[in-house]
Amino acid sequence: MPEIKLIYVTVANSEEAEKIAMAVVSERLAACANILGTIKSVYHWNGKLEQATEVALLLKTRQSVVDPLISRIRQLHSYECPAIVVVPVLGGNVEFLTWVESETSI
Repeated sequence: MPEIKLIYVTVANSEEAEKIAMAVVSERLAACANILGTIKSVYHWNGKLEQATEVALLLKTRQSVVDPLISRIRQLHSYECPAIVVVPVLGGNVEFLTWVESETSI
C-alpha cells in the first residue's frame, strides 16, 4: 500500500485556501485538496489569548513529496507561523491511495 499523508492547514480565508489548493495540486505536490470552510480557532499568540475565523484545508499527498509541499505552502501562506500538520494515513481505499500516489509524481 502506498505511503500517503494527509496535510492539515489553516489559512486566513477561502481565497487563500483556494490559491494554495490550486497551486499545490497543479504543481502535483498534492493529489487533491478539500477546502472545509470556516472554522473558529482559539490559541495563544505573543502572550495573548486570541480568537480568529479561519478556513481549514486538507491535502492528500505521498511521503516523498511532504517536504517540498510544506515549503510551497509556506511560500504561499500569509501567516508568520502557519499551522501545517502531517498526519499518516494508516489505511483506506487502496484504489484511492494508489491514485494519490500516481497524481503526486513530480
